[in-house]
Amino acid sequence: MEIKRLHDILAEQLQKGGRPDAIAAKKNGRWQTYSTQEVAQIADTVSRALLRLGIKKGDRIALVSPNRPEWNFVDLGAVQIGAIVVPMYANSVAKDYEYIIQHSESRVLFCSGGEVWQKVSSILAHCPTLEKVYVFDPEPGATPWEEFLSMGKSSDIDLTPYRAAVQSEDWATFLYTSGTTGTPKGVILTHQNIVSNVLTVRNLRLIPAHAESIKALSFLPLNHSFERMVFYVYLAMGIGVYYAESLDTIRDNLQEVKPHVFTSVPRLLEKVYERIMATGQTLTGIKRKLFFWSLDLVKDYDPEQSYPFFYRLQLSLARALVFKKWKEALGGNVELIVTGAAALPKHLARTFWGAGFAIMEGYGLTETSPVIAVNTFDGYRLGSVGRPIPGVEVRIEPLEGYTEGEGEIVVRGPNVMVGYYKNPEATAEVLKDGWFHTGDVGRLDKDGFLYITDRKKELFKTAGGKYIAPQPIESALKGSLYIEQAMVVGEYRKFPAALIVPAFANLEKWAQENGITFTNRAELVHHPKVQALIQSEVDRINEQFSQFERVKKFILLTKEWTIEGGELTPTLKLKRRVLLSQYKEAIDALYAEA
Repeated sequence: MEIKRLHDILAEQLQKGGRPDAIAAKKNGRWQTYSTQEVAQIADTVSRALLRLGIKKGDRIALVSPNRPEWNFVDLGAVQIGAIVVPMYANSVAKDYEYIIQHSESRVLFCSGGEVWQKVSSILAHCPTLEKVYVFDPEPGATPWEEFLSMGKSSDIDLTPYRAAVQSEDWATFLYTSGTTGTPKGVILTHQNIVSNVLTVRNLRLIPAHAESIKALSFLPLNHSFERMVFYVYLAMGIGVYYAESLDTIRDNLQEVKPHVFTSVPRLLEKVYERIMATGQTLTGIKRKLFFWSLDLVKDYDPEQSYPFFYRLQLSLARALVFKKWKEALGGNVELIVTGAAALPKHLARTFWGAGFAIMEGYGLTETSPVIAVNTFDGYRLGSVGRPIPGVEVRIEPLEGYTEGEGEIVVRGPNVMVGYYKNPEATAEVLKDGWFHTGDVGRLDKDGFLYITDRKKELFKTAGGKYIAPQPIESALKGSLYIEQAMVVGEYRKFPAALIVPAFANLEKWAQENGITFTNRAELVHHPKVQALIQSEVDRINEQFSQFERVKKFILLTKEWTIEGGELTPTLKLKRRVLLSQYKEAIDALYAEA
């Protein structure tokens, strides 16, 4: 059958017979699975219940919850009757919920219990458009999910005409961008926008052909365009989707599910690498030598290269003795990791590929549904985000301050959004003659591979008139064993400097080995030997950059930046304005000393 709308994806899988574990999640300590048929039945029940509530085509349905099957049931049930789904980050603050519900004029809200329900209940009085709220988990005073479902179960409404009335160009969702600055904007995506991306990615054959036996572990937020689109790819390919209980349980869930594929953001892979390195530091004797010999072997690994027999023999030995344990730690079956949302540090890509993991970096934005480009088994280049996917055009517009061939990435294709809801000014700013201006800076090489070099809005100029792209420097700094997070500053200043959050697990171990005593983190980061250690790491990393780009001074901080603390977006990107404001006095003092 021809797939034009999101619900056609599920219909096609039903025709093919589906699978017994289309969606799975842990409940009361056990994995509960839903077959493709059960998913369709529950989605239909949701549709009928929404219709009984008086929901019409074009009405907005708000949804806020961590990943779980109910999320998909609401999404699938709403879109097939033409309702527009407005998902929100579970870890957003209550005022963001209020803004999005109000701005989108949502009529019904579905949410999880616990902390999410507490935030929701605190803002209900300020959301007059909301007519009903249903909670997936039992909460005093809340209307339960089961009561909502019972309305649909007791209805015999024929859904055929409602499904048929939905057109490919109809709006399917409003996705409010988390944003590193400013008020969230509601990105309008149609069925065609998302479906075009799903079908193109499916046809890239990133995932092996035996999809009917493949499992995926999902832990990135479903309300993010990347994971939501990926869910539909999994559904379209007949892959079973297993939801991790939380970010804290990923390690255990990997062992239980033994997935073949998962998507991630680079920050989570960095944390995996840091844990592995911390474990390696505890080894002794021959095990320690083997561990670091293996790492040294793959530090320059490139999957595009052909290597001589002796190197391949050494690599096979390293994979059998050391990297096999890495694979076991990820469940034993991982064949593919796809990353997006931020740049993947090269040292991570080399290490994971060398260890035997296919790690494909891609690029996209919420406004592009989201994939613009991605590396594949048929076309891979280290450091790039791959070639633009079929049907998507990319061009580079020159920008002041950048080298020849480098400029803003501009995109055109069926995946590009309609615009920002109720925001024609912002829409006109980025959509010009059918081309979407991403705000990202990059270049295309002679073979058509796309490289992301910076965010246009994050580029800053020093007092000397030199332009600095902070992201490559920050990425290099985070490659240090002793640096967890970094932000480069220096707009209109004499030189670039950096805010640095140390990797405290590794730093504390190093301090103990070097006879440094401390009672708290503040004492540790101010110790002269620690300052000298970080200075040596910064000096080493500075060698990669031009003189004017090199970090001249740094501030060591004692607290990691988090989503909850307001320093990171829900996709783990730095909120630069927040951090600049939060550490203004310290930054001013640092430059005053220069």
